[in-house]
Amino acid sequence: MGNCLTSSPCHSSSIRSRTLSSTPGTSSNYSRNVGFSGSTSSTAGVSQFSEAASVDVSEPSLNGQILDYSNLKEFSFSELKLATKNFRPESLLGRGGFGKVYKGCLDEKTLAPCKSKYGMMVAIKKLNPESVQGFQEWQAEVNFLGRLNHPNLVKLLGFCWEEQDLLLVYEFLPRGSLENHLFGRRSSIDPLSWEIRIKIAIGAAKGLAFLHASEREVIYRDFKASNILLDMSYNAKISDFGLARVGPAGEASHVTTRIMGTYGYVAPEYMNTGHLYVKSDVYGFGVVLLEIMAGLRAHDTTRCSEQRNLVDWAKPLLMNRKKIKSLMDRSIEGQYSLKAAVLLGDLTLKCLETDPRNRPSMQEVLETLEQIEKLKDKPKVFKISNSQSKQLNQRHAKSSSAKRH
Repeated sequence: MGNCLTSSPCHSSSIRSRTLSSTPGTSSNYSRNVGFSGSTSSTAGVSQFSEAASVDVSEPSLNGQILDYSNLKEFSFSELKLATKNFRPESLLGRGGFGKVYKGCLDEKTLAPCKSKYGMMVAIKKLNPESVQGFQEWQAEVNFLGRLNHPNLVKLLGFCWEEQDLLLVYEFLPRGSLENHLFGRRSSIDPLSWEIRIKIAIGAAKGLAFLHASEREVIYRDFKASNILLDMSYNAKISDFGLARVGPAGEASHVTTRIMGTYGYVAPEYMNTGHLYVKSDVYGFGVVLLEIMAGLRAHDTTRCSEQRNLVDWAKPLLMNRKKIKSLMDRSIEGQYSLKAAVLLGDLTLKCLETDPRNRPSMQEVLETLEQIEKLKDKPKVFKISNSQSKQLNQRHAKSSSAKRH
């Protein structure tokens, strides 16, 4: 989940009773009206959406659809204990601000717990009771992913709410996150190829374009490499909808909300004013494109001061096509043409425009990425000066050292 970037602390959301305010996030008291149940509904199966997480759309688009009602399963806590073998440490996949994520096994047809050799693997996210904004983010995940259906969004299978136990059950994506592949321990041993990087970018762009195409656009708000998960074929799926918001209504251009997100990915207009635009997501996408190109994190305090913020350091290089080579990840050298690198650099620069009105739509971003993917020009040998070569070697040596630690 993302972090609260305001100076004031985020408020805890412990569950004390069963009364829900009309807008999640304004009260610390909650009810069972999380949006819908996998088994029952107060209005003949129609989803009960809270104001902050409602999705108003009638037509499927961009190869996905928004369902009229949720078909999520409501799990019991005992079922998920069985599925994860009592949440044993060996089942732990990872941890974050929300809590811990465990690997579990369910029957593919009934979703009942079963032995691993007979069922399908799932990822089970278990809320840390001390998690900041935990309930609101859990509820947003249920509300959004319970109805959003698209090949490039992670699939939510069900949820659990028993007393203070809040859990979410997702499809399991075996290749983990894009972040791990770009910056993890194996990134220097088995780096992602140029072709796979572009494929991942296209998949993620399709997911965001789908969210933005509905009648009331969904603003994802926390786009970053760690929230892009990969299946065995490196198909990208956007995960973690805890900070998602419905976009502006009527003639409004933005919504105003407390600043939440991850440092280095948050759009400047949102950081400075709290005004959240649909195209604030495009800025975050541009940051991830930059990480894909450079093989460097958006923000890294282990780098020298002028390179700690990747966007600030890279923008001048993106503006000069002769310097594109000095920005590119050396592990994919020789796999792309100059034309493809320049086009990707130009697209990244457009996504990182300071004024959101000047950024492209995600549909335009997707179309450009698909054009780049089709380029089959033979890569050209770039010539760089001795000083540039020395700078590159120093930068990547520092990056590799940081990854090992």
